[in-house]
Parts: sequence; C-alpha cells; structure tokens
Amino acid sequence: MGVKINELVNEVKRTITFENLFKKSIAIDAFNTIYQFLAIIRQRDGTPLKDFQGNVTSHLSGLFYRTINFLEHNIKPIYVFDGISSELKLETIRERRKVKEEAKVKMIKALDAEDFKEAKKFAQLTSSLDSGMIEESKKLIECMGVPIIQATSEGEAQSAFLVEKGDAWACASQDYDTLLFGGERLIRNFAINRSRKIRDTSITLDIEYVSLNKFLGNLGITREQLIEMAILIGTDFFPGIKGIGQKTALDLIIKYDSLENIIKNEVKVGGKEVFIDLDIIAQIKDIFLNPDVKKDYKIPKPKKIDFEKLEELLIEEHNFSRQRVENALDRLRKLNESKVQVSLDDFIK
Repeated sequence: MGVKINELVNEVKRTITFENLFKKSIAIDAFNTIYQFLAIIRQRDGTPLKDFQGNVTSHLSGLFYRTINFLEHNIKPIYVFDGISSELKLETIRERRKVKEEAKVKMIKALDAEDFKEAKKFAQLTSSLDSGMIEESKKLIECMGVPIIQATSEGEAQSAFLVEKGDAWACASQDYDTLLFGGERLIRNFAINRSRKIRDTSITLDIEYVSLNKFLGNLGITREQLIEMAILIGTDFFPGIKGIGQKTALDLIIKYDSLENIIKNEVKVGGKEVFIDLDIIAQIKDIFLNPDVKKDYKIPKPKKIDFEKLEELLIEEHNFSRQRVENALDRLRKLNESKVQVSLDDFIK
C-alpha cells in the first residue's frame, strides 16, 4: 500500500516512455509487481489464472511477458525480493489479511448471484502471495537470464540502495515508500503504455517518473520531514492520525518544522490533539533513514536464457498455451541472435 502522497507528487511527476530508459538498469520491487499481476490478471468471474492442478499462474504470466517487453526495449531489469519485515509492519499485514477475508466472502456472494462484475471487483482484493509462488517467480526470472537480489528486509529500501550505489538507474514500484527510503528516481506504471478500464471508463496508464530531489525541493522540506509527514498520513509501519491528509500534514510540518514540535505545542486537528509516542516516531524514522539493506550484495551477471527450462516450467508444469509461449520464446531467441551479432561486429572492428 505505502504512504498516500499522490496529490503532492502530481506537481512534479513526469510522463516518460520505454525509450527514455534505453540501456538503463531498473531495480524492480518484485513483491509489489507480483501482487499487481495477481490482482489484475484474472478471468471474467474474477478468479486468477490457474493450471490444470488448480495452482495460480497469474504472476508467472505477468512476469514472463512483461520481462520480455523490458528486454526487447533494451532495458535491464533487476528484480529485488523482500526479506523479513519489521515488527512494526506486522499490524499492517494482519489488517490486510482481514480485508482479504472480508473481500473473499463478498466475492463468493457475488458469484452465487452471478454478478461477475461485482465478483471481479472483490476478487482483486483477495490476492495473496505464498512461498511457493515466490520461489517459482524467482525460478522463472532466473531462467530468463535476469538478475535477482534478495533483500534482507524491505525490497524498496534495497532498490533505493542500488540506485545510491550506481548499480541501478531507478527504482520501479507503485508505492511511494521508495521515496521515503531515499530512492532518488522512482518509476510507476512500469509497462508499455496501456489502456485499462476503471469503473467502465477507459483510461491510459502512462509511465510516471518522479525525482526525489525535485519533489523535496518543490515542497520545500527535507527527506526527514517527508518521513514525519508520512507518519502523520499513515505508512505500513504506523496507521497515521485520523483526519490528517496529505496537505494538512505538509502544512503542519512546514509550520512547526518537526513532529516533536507539533506534539510539544499540543497542536489540535479537528478538535483532537495530535499525539504520537516519541519512541515510535524514532523507530519509524530509523527504518527509513537507516534501513536494513544488504551492502555486500553482488548483482549476478546476466545469464543465457534457458529456453528448455522455460518451456518445461510454463508449458509442461503449468499448461500455458504452447503456441503463445513458443511465440514469446521466438522473440527472446531473436534478441539473443541480435546480441551475438553485435558482439561479433565489435570483435571484427
């Protein structure tokens, strides 16, 4: 979910295309991306794609075809997987689980009434990711020759660290928490420009680019103040203060300079005093300012695509359409051939 600061980001975000990312390495928040596929890639009644054994395959389909698009546009993806979450995040995880359970009940009720539109709406809220799906996702990505980094904790924090060290140009995630972790460049809607129906209205989802420095400069605050704003609004590590939205949080931080000053001055919003335990504030700020990241990571060199294992995983194990997979693999073979030709041309020169 992440912090809700979309209205503030709107003032500085830019629309870009795949061409703007030519030959650039992009650190992709793997969990965030997989959850998108699980929510979006569904059948008419809202159920996810499944193989003949009833195993969910929406995530594999999304990863496979999306990654091919990246490679065809000469973009270098690096998938970053989450590690162990902070204890402060456990409450958010429990709350999300509760929402999923409630959505599942509503989905079943809608299916019984043959209201497929309503069923699909609630079905998208029931997505869950288990260890088996994670391992299969990694297996698929590795078979495609694409690097994987296993984070010790939050994938967004590790992605931001990759950018800081120059091993990736930008972070790709739908969540704005990447900015709180210090991700200098954030990319959202990281896919070929596409149309999507939302409430019967067709809209185009453009690739968005946000510069952290420009964002902070536009707001006139520091990254530490942005984190304190996020605490007021709500993050995965703290529910926020009821009645405080994006603009109110910004106004308060600009006026009082810090959360500590807001609390000391006994500031009231909506007639209620703003209070957050200072120890909790310190813990949350530490998560974002001094995140638990793997500093001795090594980005694996791109490997050769294992076409045989890809066929085995997708067609034989999960009964994907042979024709569709073969067509996609042909696209990858052409990429391989073109890379070999470029290498030969360079050798001859």
